[in-house]
Amino acid sequence: MKFLDRNHPMFRRAWLRWTTAVVPLVWAGVELLLGNPGWAVLFGAAGAYAFWELIVKGPDHPS
Repeated sequence: MKFLDRNHPMFRRAWLRWTTAVVPLVWAGVELLLGNPGWAVLFGAAGAYAFWELIVKGPDHPS
């Protein structure tokens, strides 16, 4: 079982893949502005991983 399965039926819709990738990145920016660099790094890494898996690599069979 993968941590984030890009071929899961839930991620068939493009808007959901983008939302899953962008929201943690935006929250990382919020945490950085609030002066919490540890949380910013954590959410930035999660967002970067989601962006890599869901957007760059994408599903094997897009529909």
